[in-house]
Amino acid sequence: MTLIRRAAPDDVQGIAETHVLGWRHGYVGLLPQPVLDGLRPEQRVPRWALAVADADWPRRGALVADDGDGIAGFAHLRPTGDEDAVPATTGEVASFYVRPDTWRRGVGSLLMAAALACFREAGFTTATLWVQEGNERAMAFYARCGFAPDGAAKPDVVGGLEIRELRYRQALT
Repeated sequence: MTLIRRAAPDDVQGIAETHVLGWRHGYVGLLPQPVLDGLRPEQRVPRWALAVADADWPRRGALVADDGDGIAGFAHLRPTGDEDAVPATTGEVASFYVRPDTWRRGVGSLLMAAALACFREAGFTTATLWVQEGNERAMAFYARCGFAPDGAAKPDVVGGLEIRELRYRQALT
């Protein structure tokens, strides 16, 4: 049984581990392998400690999927930071990762449903997220969850490689 709940300070290490595992498996072939091999959970702990401490529910915070064996996934939620969107009405899924050994077992779907419920509770009318171009697995998952590309794209650099991110959006009705 997987429980979706608000992240607590004790979850930070598990979130960081899930984040690194998600990158190591999800970005194979999309990012340089030495970058993926060099990722360490301890590098991510400060970021997630701050995100958990900065929660302002239901508008901002991290949700975790707890499967009894630890953190099976997490979603970091916040008002949008996009210049062409309104933070009062648009929630952004800033990070969304599921432990690879739980892929295709419903954990991600449960987690995304809870994230969208938080956005609705916060009064957001739109949800967005950014996904790396070429990340077909993630794009297909987001489409199954009701998201679609809205035409916005932005460049980024990861491990010295220039990538392009695509924005996905869905109306929250």
